[in-house]
Amino acid sequence: MKLRRIGGLASGQPPLRAEDYRLLRDLVNERLGVYYGPDARGSLERRLRERLAVRGLTTFGDYYQLLKFGNAQEEWDEAAELLTTHETYFFREDYQLRAFKNELLPQLAKAGRARRRLHIWSAGCSTGEEAYTVAILLLESGLFDGWEVRVYGSDVSKKCIAAARRGVYTTQAFRTTPEAVRSRWFRQVDGAYAVSDAVRALCHFGQMNLLDDERTQLIGRVDVVFCRNVLIYFDAASRRRVIDMFHERLDPGGVLLLGHSESLLNVSTAFELLHLSEDLVYRKPTLAPR
Repeated sequence: MKLRRIGGLASGQPPLRAEDYRLLRDLVNERLGVYYGPDARGSLERRLRERLAVRGLTTFGDYYQLLKFGNAQEEWDEAAELLTTHETYFFREDYQLRAFKNELLPQLAKAGRARRRLHIWSAGCSTGEEAYTVAILLLESGLFDGWEVRVYGSDVSKKCIAAARRGVYTTQAFRTTPEAVRSRWFRQVDGAYAVSDAVRALCHFGQMNLLDDERTQLIGRVDVVFCRNVLIYFDAASRRRVIDMFHERLDPGGVLLLGHSESLLNVSTAFELLHLSEDLVYRKPTLAPR
């Protein structure tokens, strides 16, 4: 039997009241960093409505109580799936990746030749394409043979991390990938493409909230952080908090790469600009300011 719709809602479905929206919005922002503005009530309502039915709840106020006061880690995992964006593909923003391969990697190889260690973090890696892309570029460079090389991928989404660990992708993920690269670093499996063992060996994935200070410390010190098109969904306070954390995680001289529409203007002065031929990136100074 179809439910009769009243004002955009099916009859019997609870509306998201303004007060409940404010509470849920602030709680989501506090926990996930994702910001929903004054005009985004409808978006939040659409994304979370199914969770009320799954949980057998009658109001969004009840759902707030569950997230705020219940033993709700599993429910937070489900909410994160609905409230975060997972759009990605291999070799995304290729101009930046060219600058990374042709200019940054030689600099990193020179700076790290004594300790022969390179650790890179893909923060907000979604289903893993970015982390695997970075690993491919490292292998193709030939600069780090015999080094300790690791690429960490983290995401708040448990399902995305599971997909990243599987490392099997459809043709849609290769929309900007040269055929020669796909042929060399992937093998066909049942109509899809699996990441080669050589690439997989460099990559390690784990579920992580960038606002969870204890979890982010598990990453250790890194030489490069990729955090592209993630912070655009955060509010200003959460962005500052995450950028400060990246600064702490990076070794002196380490590099932060953001998305093409992102910058640290009005966010942080702790980094210095590094001008590359096709991009601007941020570097942690090698010496502390006086």
